[in-house]
Parts: sequence; C-alpha cells; structure tokens
Amino acid sequence: MSQSPPAGQPAYVLHSRPYRENSALVDFITPQGRLRAVLRSAKGKTGSLARPFVPLEVEFRGRGELKNVGRMEGAGIAVWLEGEALFSGLYLNELLIRLLPAEDPHPRIFEHYAATLAALAEGRPLEPLLRSFEWRLLDELGYGFALDADINGDPLVADGLYRLQVDAGLERVYLLQPGLFQGVELLAMAEADWTAPGALSAAKRLMRQALAVHLGGRPLVSRELFRKP
Repeated sequence: MSQSPPAGQPAYVLHSRPYRENSALVDFITPQGRLRAVLRSAKGKTGSLARPFVPLEVEFRGRGELKNVGRMEGAGIAVWLEGEALFSGLYLNELLIRLLPAEDPHPRIFEHYAATLAALAEGRPLEPLLRSFEWRLLDELGYGFALDADINGDPLVADGLYRLQVDAGLERVYLLQPGLFQGVELLAMAEADWTAPGALSAAKRLMRQALAVHLGGRPLVSRELFRKP
C-alpha cells in the first residue's frame, strides 16, 4: 500500500481541471514524483495558486493514489512565461503528465524542471533547453541510450550513418534510408554542442523518435501550439 509523501513538500502544478462542485483535480510534480490530488474550495484564495509555473509548498493527505490537498502555499516568485516560452512550458508539463509514472520519486527531474522554467523565463534559446529536458527525462526514466557509441559498444564515427533502435540504441547502417542521423550530429549532441551545423534539428528528430514509443501513439496537444500563427 502506498504511503502519503511527507507534509509540506515543494511542488508545481502541471494541470488542473474542475472536479465536482467547487473542487479541482490537480496534477502536481514533486520530488516524490507526479501526484494527483483533489483541491477543495478551488475558487478561493488557495485555488488561485493552482496554476502552472508557481513554486508551491503542498501538504498531501491520503494513502490512495488520489490524494487530497491539505495545505498549499506559495513558495517563491511565479515564473512568468509568454509566447513560445509559454508554449514550451506547457509542453514540458504535458510530457511529465504523459511519461512520469504516478508516485515514482524522481527528485532530479523535479530539479531540472524548475531550472528549465527559470531558464525559459530568462529568455534563453528554447531548442537547447527543450532537447536537454527531453533527454534527461528519458534518461531518468531508464529509456536513455549512448550518444557516443553504437549498440555494439563501438565509438561513433563522424562520417557514419546511424538509425535509432528505440529499445537498444544507435545502430550503424551503410545504406541510405529515411530517418537516419549523421555521426557528426550525434557526437555534437553528446557534447551538447548546439553550434555544430545540423545538431539542433537532428536532436529534435532523435528525441521525437525516442519519445514516440513511450507516448503510445497519441500526439502531444502542446506541440500544436507551435504551429499556430
């Protein structure tokens, strides 16, 4: 039987929706993992805090998978995001809701999420931040793979061609086919060298391939925001 996490832990709201009369059903990310809880009197002062990108301290009550919010207070200055930075923040939230198992502690994911929000608010380039977050999320959940070696353990070569075998890693191939990656691009990713030609666009393709199998074929709604004029 699962136990309630410690009282007064740091948290961010990932998503909130109305739930019965004046309550809300809220998904949180905490160092203890993703938690879902009922927030009573959601239209009151406390309910105004139940929005994304606000650092919180939350006390969760209950032993089942669906908790109750016992206490919720602001724990710092809310991150202000707008435009594509806002879309990026919503994308991170949707990724966490879809991929992070309930009540599975991942304190490093929580720390990286908070740091990424701060970087988005500072106006830092979006693509490196998103690729870094996607990679760390996959790696923390046990879905990562080497970027500097192939599935046989051989070092990647700059002029080689590779394809992703999602359950194994990068496989060297010798015939052109759709969806391949150049060794030089992958080696740049391994060093987080986003100035290298083609590294960012290749990283975006690679992360989409790596994430797709874990998203179960359902597209991410937040990706559509980037396509709107």
